[in-house]
Amino acid sequence: MTDPWQPPAELAAFARLDHDRSARRGYPEAIYGEGKTAGQLAGIAASVRERGDATLFTRLTAAQAAAVLAELPDARYDAEARLLAWPAEPPSPTGGLVTVLAAGTSDLPVAREAALTAAHLGRRSELIVDVGVAGLHRLLAHLDLLRRSRVIVVAAGMDGALPSVVAGLVSAPVVAVPTSVGYGAAFDGLAALLTMLNACAPGVAVVNIDNGYGAGHLAAQIAAAE
Repeated sequence: MTDPWQPPAELAAFARLDHDRSARRGYPEAIYGEGKTAGQLAGIAASVRERGDATLFTRLTAAQAAAVLAELPDARYDAEARLLAWPAEPPSPTGGLVTVLAAGTSDLPVAREAALTAAHLGRRSELIVDVGVAGLHRLLAHLDLLRRSRVIVVAAGMDGALPSVVAGLVSAPVVAVPTSVGYGAAFDGLAALLTMLNACAPGVAVVNIDNGYGAGHLAAQIAAAE
């Protein structure tokens, strides 16, 4: 009998994939690309193909994505989000709506990673761009959609104030994602992170800096069908 935990010999030197995660948690393992070589990613992709596991590869450069696509040619790579999905098309959505906000255009890569993650985990997702606190009329124009959402993801850098504003306007939980966008005193997202952790409005959960995948995954879990 084959041990499902034992990786193939060619993979064992650098990876031990968790093929059983979907059965345990309802969601498959994602592959984090940063720090992995093209050869390692190709080996992982080959194992994914053989097992038929739906998988997201995150934080991939174009060169890394090419290595994965050589093994999974029918996958789809989104260069802005640096996310590769196999299969290319998300499943039919169930559960509630996940709405993702990008405070500014510079926050869009992280916001797009969150939106695509939620979609490939089976949720309908909407992405709204450039609705930061410097022009609140832009946010208020989408208030009807926000109030129809089961959960809202907010990606913001600089002062990181947008999640608290959004949480004060809606009944849905807010997943806040600090981004590493901003000038010197933004400290690569630390200022936004601290602002979000100190949000005055209740119902705000905070993930790590630039962690669009984590935000999208949490939102998909919150919005899952009951």
